[in-house]
Amino acid sequence: MLKTRIITALVLALAFSSALFNASNQLWAIITLAASLIAVWEWSNLIKLSRAQTLLNLSAAASLAGMMLISSAYYMDALAFSLLCFATLFWLLLAPFWLLTRKQMQHKGLMAALGLILLLATWLALVGLHRISPWLLLAVLATVWLADSAAYFAGKRFGRHKLALAISPGKTWEGVAGALLAVTLYGLLLCYYWHISRWLIVALWLIVILSVMGDLFESLLKRQANVKDSSQLLPGHGGVLDRIDGLISTLPLVLFYIYFPLFANLQLHVR
Repeated sequence: MLKTRIITALVLALAFSSALFNASNQLWAIITLAASLIAVWEWSNLIKLSRAQTLLNLSAAASLAGMMLISSAYYMDALAFSLLCFATLFWLLLAPFWLLTRKQMQHKGLMAALGLILLLATWLALVGLHRISPWLLLAVLATVWLADSAAYFAGKRFGRHKLALAISPGKTWEGVAGALLAVTLYGLLLCYYWHISRWLIVALWLIVILSVMGDLFESLLKRQANVKDSSQLLPGHGGVLDRIDGLISTLPLVLFYIYFPLFANLQLHVR
């Protein structure tokens, strides 16, 4: 199992890094859209949509993404801004309450719409941050990945106090502390080499907290669906949703923060 997990991780890392730095903006958008549509399919299965409803959900996601791809004013587009804005408000305001109450939404239509919005917002963020700089996108992704790995090892070694026993029994407060420590050291390195303010570290802490929230939210969906993984597409790793749960709650907020002033003034035009 461990060998399979490592091989899959290496293949994914090589494919991802090659696409990140060699693909054009358009090709990157198409590649990440394909992954996002797989995530929409997995989300549809988690909330128990029928085959017809799943196809409808996928068609809606592909249509909306296609509209934004061909838009001449990509980031000024009202739909793109609305998706990022909704995702930001959801993760900052609604998701914490949802996790605390562990409420199960019975309305499949609303849950399908929620998944569609959150996953399309994540795709927009992948495309938008890549257009700014692949290195910027990698720096944000590395924050989430580093936090996830540090939380795992710190939790394994020192974990005593459960973070959310009813949602994800394996997560501990010690793991979160380990993630924050690792990201703090990472932030200090970035500040040193990029000559930027150490306030960056505070932003990285927020990314860690949001990534934990995204991980817990997907765990809640899986627990309510009574499944271990979102799918079995990635040997040893589960599904696409299992790999990007921490990104769904972080990337849209990073892009929203960067572009909000430009959105507000309707001055941004990215081709």
